[in-house]
Amino acid sequence: MAILLAEAYLHGLDPFAIKFPASWPIAGLRWYGLAYLAGFLVAWLMVRWMARSHRTAIPTRIVPDLMIYLLIGVLAGGRLGYCFFYDPHLLVDFTSAFPFWGLLAINKGGMASHGGILGVVATLWIFATKNHLSKLHLLDVACFTTAPGLFFGRLANFVNAELWGRALPGSMQQPAPWWSIKYPQEIMSWSVERLARFTDMLQGAGFTVPQWPDARTTNRIIEAVQAGDRTVIDALRPELTAFYPSQLFQAITDGPMLMLLMVLVWLKPRKPGVVGAWFLGGYGVMRIATERFREPDLGVALLATPLGDLSRGQVLSVLMVVVFVVGGLIVIRRDVEPIGGLLRGREPAAKGLPGP
Repeated sequence: MAILLAEAYLHGLDPFAIKFPASWPIAGLRWYGLAYLAGFLVAWLMVRWMARSHRTAIPTRIVPDLMIYLLIGVLAGGRLGYCFFYDPHLLVDFTSAFPFWGLLAINKGGMASHGGILGVVATLWIFATKNHLSKLHLLDVACFTTAPGLFFGRLANFVNAELWGRALPGSMQQPAPWWSIKYPQEIMSWSVERLARFTDMLQGAGFTVPQWPDARTTNRIIEAVQAGDRTVIDALRPELTAFYPSQLFQAITDGPMLMLLMVLVWLKPRKPGVVGAWFLGGYGVMRIATERFREPDLGVALLATPLGDLSRGQVLSVLMVVVFVVGGLIVIRRDVEPIGGLLRGREPAAKGLPGP
């Protein structure tokens, strides 16, 4: 679909990279899943390079095992975090359709980055204990390799048309700026009367739409936008609200900007835990800032604080900044040798790096 820079972008991206036949048990391969795969692939390549060049105490031979632990931590922690922080109803949501339990329905979306971070911390603790490695150093390595995955994940959120930004002020709606986003999925919240008037207009323009109140009506319109149908696009665009592209804002901060911070911090050897602390602080501050442009999650009330009304994501990020300050002061004062450093490697250790 053509992107006209003179007006807001009408989101027409299909969440499926590959669609499977209707007779198959799953609908297809989603960009969301590919984003997770790409994030883990990049992280594996980064950790393997660090191990081979002796920029980490992790032996090269156990890097594949480490990635399995990280995968479990991200998936389990991300999903559990989403359920506990944003939608507890999923914990008791049981259906007769696969995968039968709302907690396991990752195919419908719903992952929390804060939960993923907690999950990684838990699995790293287990892995470090099992392999007699420094837990704080493993945390540093994991944090250093996280930004690419966060970047791909936010791009997938955009493709999925989820985690919308806030609506632009009324003074910016007509005309809406080129960098703003309009979502055809907005019609799912229209009243029956408004949708009926719009479908009548499309019928008059020669576009066949299932008659309301058939549930296929909204899906047919959204699919037409994704297919690039100019009749539907031209009719729908002026009817929609323009939103901030918060997913793209957070893709930039969570990806390139956070990665740059990690590189600058670890250019020279650091005491174990320092890089991880800077990750928590950097991610927390940027998440607090970008959440101002993101619509609060449905059903999750804002929390009144001395800093103003904060979303659930901002509250969790404030806690991350607190951990950064307190934890950073603790780890920087520890009497241990700095390790790592991107500008130079170190001599390989015979048994890794034991201790906290």
